[in-house]
Order: sequence, then C-alpha cells, then structure tokens
Amino acid sequence: MARKAATYVAGSAGIGAAGFLGGWGVLKGEAAIARRVVGQPFDGAPDDNGVYGAAPGDPIRLLVLGDSTAKGMGADNATQTVGAIVSTAAAALAGRPVQLTNVAVVGATSPDLDGQLDQALHQVPHPDVALIMIGANDVTSRLSQTDAVAHLAECVRRLRDAGSEVVVGTCPDLGVIKPVPQPLRQLARRWSRHLAAAQTVAVVELGGRTVSLGDLLGHEFSDSPSVMFSKDRFHPSAAGYARAASALLPSVLDALGQASPDTGRKPNRLRGEAVRPVSSAARRAAKDPGTEVSGTQVKGVARNVRGPWAVLLRRHRQPLPEENDATGSDAEPDVEDAAPSTPEEPVAEPVHHDSGTDTTAAH
Repeated sequence: MARKAATYVAGSAGIGAAGFLGGWGVLKGEAAIARRVVGQPFDGAPDDNGVYGAAPGDPIRLLVLGDSTAKGMGADNATQTVGAIVSTAAAALAGRPVQLTNVAVVGATSPDLDGQLDQALHQVPHPDVALIMIGANDVTSRLSQTDAVAHLAECVRRLRDAGSEVVVGTCPDLGVIKPVPQPLRQLARRWSRHLAAAQTVAVVELGGRTVSLGDLLGHEFSDSPSVMFSKDRFHPSAAGYARAASALLPSVLDALGQASPDTGRKPNRLRGEAVRPVSSAARRAAKDPGTEVSGTQVKGVARNVRGPWAVLLRRHRQPLPEENDATGSDAEPDVEDAAPSTPEEPVAEPVHHDSGTDTTAAH
C-alpha cells in the first residue's frame, strides 16, 4: 500500500520527463554550486541520549530516528536538539521522566531507517513513542519516492508491532534553502512536498500520525535565515530546532495520552481543519506547515472508496478570534467527499486528538 501511495502522489507532480531531461544540465550545475556554498562545517552532532526530568516513576521511552535534523546537527549543545526539547517538555507535563534513545544518523536516507530501528529495538524493545524525521536527503540524493516511502512504511509497521505510537515529521521544504539557486530551488520545493504527501499517506495507513514540517513552520526561516539556520546555512540553529520541536510536541503528547483543553474537540473548518480521505489530507498538509494528519472514522467507518479517513488538524500559536454560535468551535467537522447522509452531517470520531498544547515550554 505504501508503494502504491507513493506512486500515486509522485505521479501528481506533473514533471514531464522531456522537460526534466532538457534542463538536467542546468540543474546539475546548480546542484554543484549549492553543494559548494552550503558545505558541511560540522564535525558531528550533540549526543542527547539520556534521562530527562527528575519526577519519580517509570520513564517514558522515547525513540528518535532519522537524519541530521533528528540528530541535532547545527545545535550548540545536547539540550537544543528536537529530541531533548520534546523530552524535557514531555517529562514536565507528564510528571514522569523521559528516557531518550536517539539513533538518528547524519546524512541518513529512508533506507537507513532499517538499521537504525534494529539498533533502537535492541536497546528499547517496547518504546512508548517514536519520533521520526526523514526525507531531506532522499530529495537531495534523488532517491526514488516509491523506495523512500516503502522503507519508512516498514519502519512504522515494525514500531507499531512493537507497541509504539509513531509521530513522523515529514520531509521539510528544501525550497527555503537560500544557497540553492533557481530553478533548482523551486524543483526541490515541489519534490519535497510530494514526498511529504506520500509519507503521510503511508504513515496514516499504518496507524501513525504525521506533522508537516514544510518550511519548519513559518516565514521565519525564509525571512530570518541568519537566526533560524546554523552557520552552514542548511541545518537549523538552536532557534530553528526549538521552532520545529514546538510543532512536533503536541502530537507527541497526544500519542502519549496527555490530556489538554482541546482533547476531543471536533475539527473546525475556520481553522482549515477537516475530515478528508487520507490522500487529500496528505496533499493539503504538505502545503500547510504545522498540520497534523491522523486516522479517524466517519459514522464508525474508517474508510471510504478513496481510502482511509483522516483528520487534518492545525495548531495556532495565537488564539483564534471569537466565533459566533453558527460557526464556532462546536460546529460540525468539515467532511470532504463524504457519502450523502441524513441532514445531520457525518461526525468524525478521531482516533487521535489535537492537543492544542501551549508549546512555549519547548523554548
């Protein structure tokens, strides 16, 4: 199913073979320029493995897998990585320590997840939650989307079989990398979004949830690259990792069953939230950074003719404006392509809920 999903989403890219080959010489030259400009000035990434939080009780077992962003390359110290920030916040909110096991590898592509997971499950056979960040190197190495998603899907399947919840930060938008010249940057953006959409379909099919990292949640990365990017102009800085962690944290907390004021609320169309077939939700999420996609049901049914139902949820840092009774937060969820029904709209019964957690603790 993951292979089929990847093929479907990749096919919607609209990249003609003739046009692609015709511009290949230009793109190849620009790629060489980008590699020289970006560079790899770091010797390594901080080691953030360890126990976070001093509360009593059995620790929450958190795995982190993926590439250099999951590893924390560009952070100045171990407390600034995504894994450390999420672990610290989760420990504080759950009132339990968090045992972080980070097996991510700098430069990893999706096929490398197989070996990472072997190592992780040897150390932690039954993790509570796994956080995966992967995809950027799949794009830069021109790895087949079908192969990339198949390896990610296998990793998610094995984690689910081990009893773990899974949160995947999908492929970031490489179109925000300033050293990459046009038209390569625009093409990288297109490839990034299509891979992110294909990842979402595969992960949700297997019972995981995804968070769209896009341009790492906002115009800050394109408007303030000196702040959000580290000195190599490619990896996030400490501020950039805090921004990414604040997006992933609510989904990790949700996966751990931590209640919040928004737990159990229905999707609100005024926030761009909706219940959709997963393929539609995936394409929308890839264009909307910070969006979570997870499986759900409509009238007790998990699928329609277009595949599994998915709930698309957005989390905002700023409070929403006041809404009237007709269109407020109690309005029925926006269900796209639902089968005709009685005058009462289909009501989603989410498998996972939007936590709406104030993520300032992640900073």
